[in-house]
Amino acid sequence: MSKTFTSGLAPGALPLLGHARQLRRRPLRFLESLPGIGDLVEIRLGRERVYVPCHPELVRQVLTDDRTFDRGGALQDQFFELFGDCVATATHHGHRRQRRLIQPAFHHDRLDGYAPVVEADAAALPDSWREGQTFDLFPVLYTFTLRSVIGMLFSDRVDEATMDEVHRLFLAMTGGVAPRHGVARLIRRPGPAEGRRRWAAHQLRGTVDRIVADYRRAGETGKDMLSALLAARDEDGERLDDTEVRNQAIIMLAAGSHSPATVLTSVFYLLAEHRAAEHRLHREVDAVLGGRPARWTDLPDLAFTGRVITETLRLYAPAWTIFRKTTREVRLAGRDLPAGATVLVVPLIPHRRDDLFEHPRAFDPDRWRPECDSAAQRGAFKAFGGGARKCVGDVLGMAQLKLVVATIASRWRLECLPDARVRPPAGAVAPPPRYLPVRLVERRR
Repeated sequence: MSKTFTSGLAPGALPLLGHARQLRRRPLRFLESLPGIGDLVEIRLGRERVYVPCHPELVRQVLTDDRTFDRGGALQDQFFELFGDCVATATHHGHRRQRRLIQPAFHHDRLDGYAPVVEADAAALPDSWREGQTFDLFPVLYTFTLRSVIGMLFSDRVDEATMDEVHRLFLAMTGGVAPRHGVARLIRRPGPAEGRRRWAAHQLRGTVDRIVADYRRAGETGKDMLSALLAARDEDGERLDDTEVRNQAIIMLAAGSHSPATVLTSVFYLLAEHRAAEHRLHREVDAVLGGRPARWTDLPDLAFTGRVITETLRLYAPAWTIFRKTTREVRLAGRDLPAGATVLVVPLIPHRRDDLFEHPRAFDPDRWRPECDSAAQRGAFKAFGGGARKCVGDVLGMAQLKLVVATIASRWRLECLPDARVRPPAGAVAPPPRYLPVRLVERRR
């Protein structure tokens, strides 16, 4: 028997502002309240009507029918201006073609080629730390993940000076050393800062263009991501042109830096708050690693580490807003949505439903044990999106996160200091917090 879905209108909208105040001041509380109103809830962003699916079946429908619910929404124009035509900005037809051509860069046989970069970077990070050292965690991890993704992209034929240039220009383009709102910080703003970002974006495109040209001349035999992008062909022999390769490389820098840094910050914040889980993680990494850095071949043995990361993604998915625009009139949850309607998928809503997850606000990695992990839970879990636009690097990302978490935890405990400001920045739902200072404590096994 099929479910009859309900719909409703969120209360409290203000003239001109709509629900902007609730989303800015207490976004998580506001979003968690929406399933109590209906399976599909209309909210207002300014004067615009926005439809939020709260039931996992409606979320699945929106994410899998990308012909009807296509790329679009408030940030589309700004994203396109910054990153150009790439897999993250393309609409349906263009996306399918680009997705097919970049997919080989993330095939399983390619991941082994990236492993030495990830392993070396993960080993070097805790080696650079000292007992009793204190620092704000997110900027350190953001710098680390950005350097790591640069290495995976360009490691074969790019010298250190050019990698440093890419690092510097990307940070300038995104507006600072560690943008805490991620891509939301990339919205255009008038004034000198916007001019500097535009200049940096132009310079970065030029630098990557030169790298792509050098790779073309040298051939497509490397083991890094850029070599994979250049070598990719579809069934008709078509390939990405050099501008498309450049755009894909730059969006990979964005996707492979901020989101992993956000997840890693959240992992160590939650472990510091839940000592029993931290102790179990330490027991696992001690048994598997014996004090050495993690290797790619260790990943199957780091089961609890993987569950810690999955549970962190459930509570604090880094990509918490997925905007879609309807391309035609469509019926959703019994409501007729016109063509051009904005639909907002928020993975944290199904992730925190108490009819799907027992004690949904609790940090409980064991809910992902094989004997506890239900089809309903997996169906509701959308930290990597879903459908044809599901994150193309999800397998690589999870492997990298497991390796880094295990390597750090093998050497260090991270203690949160009392002056941490753990409430996220205004307008953000999840960590990283405004300020999360930690103290390093070397572990004695």
